[in-house]
Amino acid sequence: MSGPSASNDTLITDYRQLVDVMASGEKPREAWRIGTEHEKFGFRLDDLRPPEFDGERGIEALLKGLARFGWTPFEEHGRVIALTQGMASVTLEPAGQLELSGAPLETIHDTCREVGTHLNEVRQVADELGLGFLGMGFQPKWRRDQMPWMPKGRYKIMREYMPKVGKLGLDMMTRTCTVQVNLDYASEADMVKKFRVSLALQPIATALFADSPFTDGQPNGYQSYRSHIWTDTDGDRTGMLDFVFEDGFGYERYVDYLIDVPMYFSYRGGEYLDLSGRSFRKFLAGELDELRGELPTIRDWNDHMTTAFPEVRLKKYLEMRGADGGPWGRLCALPAFWVGLLYDDAALDAAWDLVKDFTMEERHALRDGVPKHALKLPFRGATVRELAIEALKISLAGLQRRGRTSNGSCTRDGADESGFLQPLLEIAEAGQTPAERKLELFHGPWKGSVDPVFSEYAY
Repeated sequence: MSGPSASNDTLITDYRQLVDVMASGEKPREAWRIGTEHEKFGFRLDDLRPPEFDGERGIEALLKGLARFGWTPFEEHGRVIALTQGMASVTLEPAGQLELSGAPLETIHDTCREVGTHLNEVRQVADELGLGFLGMGFQPKWRRDQMPWMPKGRYKIMREYMPKVGKLGLDMMTRTCTVQVNLDYASEADMVKKFRVSLALQPIATALFADSPFTDGQPNGYQSYRSHIWTDTDGDRTGMLDFVFEDGFGYERYVDYLIDVPMYFSYRGGEYLDLSGRSFRKFLAGELDELRGELPTIRDWNDHMTTAFPEVRLKKYLEMRGADGGPWGRLCALPAFWVGLLYDDAALDAAWDLVKDFTMEERHALRDGVPKHALKLPFRGATVRELAIEALKISLAGLQRRGRTSNGSCTRDGADESGFLQPLLEIAEAGQTPAERKLELFHGPWKGSVDPVFSEYAY
């Protein structure tokens, strides 16, 4: 979803180059696209354990199997760790969670086709290997020490650094899954408005998608434990970014924030050099001890932008990062929700009207409260459920005005994109999150076991 920019090997000699990377993402409305990403947990059908990387039934075998569908394998040290096809990729999270990073597409109908094709391909190969896949926000059964680790250089660096800066970073890496959408902006002012609206409403997405109520096979007291985990992962690179709401916010202010996010690594000569905790500001001055006299490249900056994890992230597009992973239908509902809010001018104005007078304390109360209470969190004399219903109404109207109709592959011919909101409308109207539904089953028909989730909710 990136626009034209300097080459990856270009040395950064001027602060303006950092700003230009983000400005290069600006696109006219007709070029706006939708990039959807989702992660999912693999498990072995016979014992429900997560598959290792190696072996006949391992994650590498799955990736090699998917190559038959036209995906090109990508190797690190001779091991297949990713696949690419056009502008889409299949990659691995640290414990083998399988991620589809979709191509930039024009409509939610296209997203639906892409997700459906991918999940069907995965199922075909997984069936042959005796594997299954599950969409939830947090691994419901297995302990952290029972999770495998994938052989990726950057993950080794992060694995060693995480315990120094938070208690739950390793859980974030190995036991969480999310669904995200990446959306475009036309100008700096458009980016600012979309950033503010989406940051203020991110807790609403967290509440609607809350689907991580179990840890180590038992209820954990949260509805989105995945969201809670980010509060004790690494305070230097997470959170609600209060400065986004300050006067004068724009690309430069975000660059200033990113420069002071501690580094993880630099990719040099095909290897990840451990620079965890180092200052990118010193790197810009050629003063890193490990790379004395060397300046960062555009690739270093692009890599560094991926190591900040706020609730909404700016790169050459805006990433919505607040939702738990989930079942097939909700993978298309998340991009529908945000496209309806941000890609229609009247909807964006209405969404801004909804959130513009939120105080910083209120935004933080929403962010901190929804992991546990989700839709039932009190807010301004009502609850988050009422706020979610308002946001969904705005999104629904935005999608209807967009008027992007289907050719029938995912929905009936002539249907607009608003139908993809149906799973979220049902959640909001019922006032019951996916997490609450699973807890009801756990205490009822499942008789205190999380094992049925692997059959009843598998893709």
